[in-house]
Amino acid sequence: MTISKKPPAAKGRIKSSPFAYLAASPHLVWTVLFIAAPLVFVLYYAFTTADGSFTWDNILALSEHTETFILSLSMSVIATVLCLLIGYPLAYCIAKLSPKAQKIAILLLMLPMWMNLLIRTYSMMAILDDGGFLNHFLMALGFEPVHIVGTAPAVIFGMVYNFLPYMVLPIHSVISKMDHRYIEAAHDLGCNSLHTLGRVILPLSTSGIISGVTMVFVPSISTFYISQKLGGGTFDLIGDTIERQFQNPSTYNVGASISLVMMILILLSMAVMNRFSDDEGTVIV
Repeated sequence: MTISKKPPAAKGRIKSSPFAYLAASPHLVWTVLFIAAPLVFVLYYAFTTADGSFTWDNILALSEHTETFILSLSMSVIATVLCLLIGYPLAYCIAKLSPKAQKIAILLLMLPMWMNLLIRTYSMMAILDDGGFLNHFLMALGFEPVHIVGTAPAVIFGMVYNFLPYMVLPIHSVISKMDHRYIEAAHDLGCNSLHTLGRVILPLSTSGIISGVTMVFVPSISTFYISQKLGGGTFDLIGDTIERQFQNPSTYNVGASISLVMMILILLSMAVMNRFSDDEGTVIV
């Protein structure tokens, strides 16, 4: 049995009034000034030299940063997968709570996000450092201290810790609004809890998964502060490379070319995710 949820067909095109264009004008100005214009500037500097002449040297210089791209991509994928593995069960459990308990759980989840990213990362350094709270606790129990800060797991942990709410919130929003008649129909047709989760709940929550994956992957691949602090300066990710290139006027154009490639990479990942979400809302029981 296949149940499909399709949006109703549009009955007609709504005409926009002059007031609607006027109301949208601030958003258009914001888009042009802070989205379109920076993209144009990055594109311009990526293909020009310091004196403004056209060149391919900035693009060719990207071959020197191949390992950085691979390292950043691999860490971002690992952090995104971990956020999904942790965030989906957490979002599902929160959605099964009472409305009052859901509000409290979401509040506790968002509470660390009220602090700045820098403060949260410094807090993790104070906990995970060689002389931090975690090692003091382990030594008090009779265990040997562990070296965490300055390793790849520390950087990935920092990404998961900082971006996990971005995975949980969209998935929880979709699951909490799910039509429970589909679940009841699955049980009536003989599905157990595991089959219901895999054949009904998971397909219906595809849009939340894709939104969460996008919201975690994009900041993870472009982060630089987490890798600098929790990585101890031993990991050079894309964000770190771009920051360093833009600090030096002689390598400003190379930094723009790296930023251009990263934007293309993010757009491609979003396009792939949207491609897999074209058939969302179809449940097979």
